[in-house]
Amino acid sequence: MYLWTLRHSHSVMDSSRSCRETLMLYPQPAGTGGPLRIVFTEGPGRYVPGGAPLGSGDVGHTRGASLNLHEPGAVRALLDAASACGWQPGVRRVVEIDGWCLLEAAAAARARATDPAGPRD
Repeated sequence: MYLWTLRHSHSVMDSSRSCRETLMLYPQPAGTGGPLRIVFTEGPGRYVPGGAPLGSGDVGHTRGASLNLHEPGAVRALLDAASACGWQPGVRRVVEIDGWCLLEAAAAARARATDPAGPRD
């Protein structure tokens, strides 16, 4: 089991502001492993919430997959995608992963979970 937090932050580089969403997953019970930090940084073709019209927790590709990081199913899908990419839950230190490398797989798993019948013609 995991507890998670979601934090929005900004960085300023070369006089431009960049938004960042950081999802922290903490294994429970405490002490059974280190936190997993999944980071989504705004960039070309990618969005993170920075105000209207985006909702809090929304991350995605401008033309493609997206997730809402406040939804437990989305968080679970990211956790499963991280495990599939080699993340080990028993590691006793903070592990940081670029969330963009997990997004496609997590969004596809989330879509299957919310509509197990699949696409309809």
